[in-house]
Amino acid sequence: MRKYMRLHWQTTEKSKRVGILLHMTRKKINVLGMEFDYYNAYDLMKALRGKINRGKKTFLVTANPEIVMYARKDEEYREILKDADYVIADGTGVILGSKMLGTPLPERVAGYDLMCSLLEAGSREGWSAYFLGAKKEVVEKAVDTVHVKYKGLKVAGYHDGYFKNSDAIVAEIKAAKPDLIFVAVGFPRQEKWIYEHMGEFEKGLFIGVGGSFDVLAGTVKRAPELWQRVHAEWLYRLLQEPKRWKRMLVLPQFVVEVAKARVLRKK
Repeated sequence: MRKYMRLHWQTTEKSKRVGILLHMTRKKINVLGMEFDYYNAYDLMKALRGKINRGKKTFLVTANPEIVMYARKDEEYREILKDADYVIADGTGVILGSKMLGTPLPERVAGYDLMCSLLEAGSREGWSAYFLGAKKEVVEKAVDTVHVKYKGLKVAGYHDGYFKNSDAIVAEIKAAKPDLIFVAVGFPRQEKWIYEHMGEFEKGLFIGVGGSFDVLAGTVKRAPELWQRVHAEWLYRLLQEPKRWKRMLVLPQFVVEVAKARVLRKK
């Protein structure tokens, strides 16, 4: 019996050390100076589920080419992203860029899809969530959708994205202690808000989700699966919202910069 207990303790300690080592040596892929975590959607959800159930405070960023290019010119924002626990590739351009550089990421993990996966997991496991961002009527519709589709999830609270002072919002989140905190106020504001206030909370997965509340609420349509499969979701969004054309100009700039980096790597 003692031998078994000693072996069990040794095995447990070894497993802990291996787990810590794997965490410390987590594979990263550099795309234009940004370090992306090497995760597919399944493995990412597995890792996040473990952190949430252990009450570990976590900051996750889903980065697309716009965010990569913005971080290259904004040092403050770049340092904030370096402080994130996870930086995940959200954007076909990032996946393409990693392939061009000879260090391919496994797959795109779209921020909206990740949010829905977390809500689904939360419904099964009895988690709670706070929703911050979008217009008042949009976030209210999004929360209504959550009540209908994810019945096992507790809505810890919500607030629209039109605020100047965060004190009341921070106090509400601190009191509710949600497992999930979705911040949908657009980059770079959402990541800056998380970075500024995360230290005031005990627990929770903090993630910026951009315009995801609009899709969840049904006020903006997600691209059909066919468009997603042919990596043209960006074009569908542009056709829906022509005013986004200036933002889309960053995509060819991103490809040019990746091509330059590829040439430099070959030298």
